[in-house]
Amino acid sequence: MLSGSTNGTNSRYGFVKRNVILFAVVVIVSMVSIYYVFLSPYAIISHAHPSANFLRNVSAQEENQSVNYTGKQLSQQGQLTLPELYRQTKDSVVEIKSTVSNPDSFIIINGVPSNQNTTTLGSGFMYDTMGHVITNAHVVGQSKIVYVTITDGDTYAAKVVGTDPYNDLAVVQITDNFTGEKMIPLQLGDSSQLEVGQPVAAIGNPFGLEDTMTSGIISYLGRSLNDEATGSFSIPDIIQTSAAINPGNSGGPLLNMYGQVIGMNTAIKTDTGNFAGIGYAIPSNQIARIVPVLIKDGEYQHPWLGIEGRNLSPDIALANGLARNFKGVIIEKISTNSSASKAGLVAATDDQDGIPHGGDVIVSVDGHPVKSIYDIISYMNDYKSVGDTMKLGIYRTGKIIDVIVTLQARPPPAPPTPPVPMTMPSFPPMPNFPQIPGFPQLP
Repeated sequence: MLSGSTNGTNSRYGFVKRNVILFAVVVIVSMVSIYYVFLSPYAIISHAHPSANFLRNVSAQEENQSVNYTGKQLSQQGQLTLPELYRQTKDSVVEIKSTVSNPDSFIIINGVPSNQNTTTLGSGFMYDTMGHVITNAHVVGQSKIVYVTITDGDTYAAKVVGTDPYNDLAVVQITDNFTGEKMIPLQLGDSSQLEVGQPVAAIGNPFGLEDTMTSGIISYLGRSLNDEATGSFSIPDIIQTSAAINPGNSGGPLLNMYGQVIGMNTAIKTDTGNFAGIGYAIPSNQIARIVPVLIKDGEYQHPWLGIEGRNLSPDIALANGLARNFKGVIIEKISTNSSASKAGLVAATDDQDGIPHGGDVIVSVDGHPVKSIYDIISYMNDYKSVGDTMKLGIYRTGKIIDVIVTLQARPPPAPPTPPVPMTMPSFPPMPNFPQIPGFPQLP
């Protein structure tokens, strides 16, 4: 009995010992698995590790090779630091000087104000190795010849190849012999992939301070900006940035952290004339579409509908018998001989309170809903050319109809107004003076 009891005790002890060992093995294996799955630098699933998606996309061939990623590469996925970005792109940014003639109304020659030459300063960047440089149209103005200074201080004459005043773009080409210079064009990025909050940098020549870089973020996407030429049309899809932009930055690149141009710095919003935290840049996709045409033809034709319209507000919607939150653009004015006029669109008339009544309301373009006049401008700018047709969804007299319009070319901006000749005031005739005997007679 005693020995039987001892054997039973030993048996129970062995069973417990085996289970403890098995449990310990399970715990160790589980902890190792958790570490490699969630916590290790090569974790399969990681919400905190910024390189997780990058590592998932490595090809099978690359997985078989020894790859040594630095911490910066893993955390930024190939993005450059600001010093790296500056070193990589600064030699592609140039200074542009042009001469503008300004009449001086205080100096009159033959009844015409004297012209005083003023030098304007801006920036630009290299587009190709053939000497083409991109800048703003307002930087070159009416000049035919400008002067381009590169980072080593050398200055070259350049001819203005083409301008698009409506989108404030211009292309110049160096005409002097620039053999031996390193012409390194900047790569254009895809501005349709930008996000608010994305870091950016601007390089240019503010106040003549060459090769200056500032940084910030994309503050907003999809602003509109009145064109420099007439103020009557809008440049759509404008990028708003917090990167400091000042006089002299115009025409310089706005860069992403891969060294790609995602915009051209063109304007600021300010009450003082200096930067106040809001800068505007023309998106790179517009540059990519327009610049090749400027190089080839010297000009760019914009499609034109020929209307002025107002976004529907609750008051306008209710006044026209529509639901309070009905969305669309009511046509207020139609230009003579325009695409809209030829398609038979109808303009509204304002009542005594300035509320438009009775006009066509545009609710869609090519099947895309319209909520504001900006939607129409942006769609034509991005997807339409002169001669294309566009289907407008029109709300008219209680029902929605489709109207097909053929887009014409936007009329060219009016030439600068010449100075008005000034006439000098006439003086009364000289009176007859008495003649003194013995002195020569006065005429």
